[in-house]
Amino acid sequence: MEAKELMEKAVRFHGHICPGLTIGVLAAKYVLEHGYEYSPNEELVAVVENDNCSVDALQVLLGTTFGKGNLVHQDYGKINYIFYDRRTKKGVRLSIKSKEFGDKKLTRDEKIQLLLNSKPEDIFNIYEIDYNPPGLAEIEESVPCEICGELIMNSRLMTYNDSEMCIPCYKKMRK
Repeated sequence: MEAKELMEKAVRFHGHICPGLTIGVLAAKYVLEHGYEYSPNEELVAVVENDNCSVDALQVLLGTTFGKGNLVHQDYGKINYIFYDRRTKKGVRLSIKSKEFGDKKLTRDEKIQLLLNSKPEDIFNIYEIDYNPPGLAEIEESVPCEICGELIMNSRLMTYNDSEMCIPCYKKMRK
C-alpha cells in the first residue's frame, strides 16, 4: 500500500490527520514493506515508547492492540518503536531522527507534507535487533476487590492490612 492509502485508513480510525499519525503510518509502512504482516492474533508485536497519535496508526494498520496483548507501551516519552515477528523470529527498531522532525520553523501542515513525501528510512534510524519479544498475553482470573467489590485481574491485587484490593483502593488506604 502507498503512504496515501495507509494514511486514509489511519485517519478513518484516528479521526484527524496530524504529524504524529503520519509518523505512525511511516513506521507501519516500513515494517509492512520489510516482511512483517498485519497481525490478526499475536504474530506481530509492537513495543512503543510513547502514547501519542502514532500508536493509533500502528493499531489499525498492523493489527497490534492492547486488547490482544501485542501492543506494549513503555512510557519513555520517546518516538521509538520495536517490532517483533513471531513467525519469522525477526526484530527491528525504529527511532525518529530528531533533526528531520524537530524543525521548529515548519508548520503543522508542512511537517505532515514533509513526512508524507519522505521514505521511512529518511525519518527513522532503523536497526535490526535480536529477537526477544515480550511473552504472549496471559488470560488471568478476575477476583473482586475486598474493599470496593469491583473485579480486578488476580495479578494486580494489592495486599494491605490482610485485605486484597485493587490499586485505587490500595492508594486510598495508604493515605
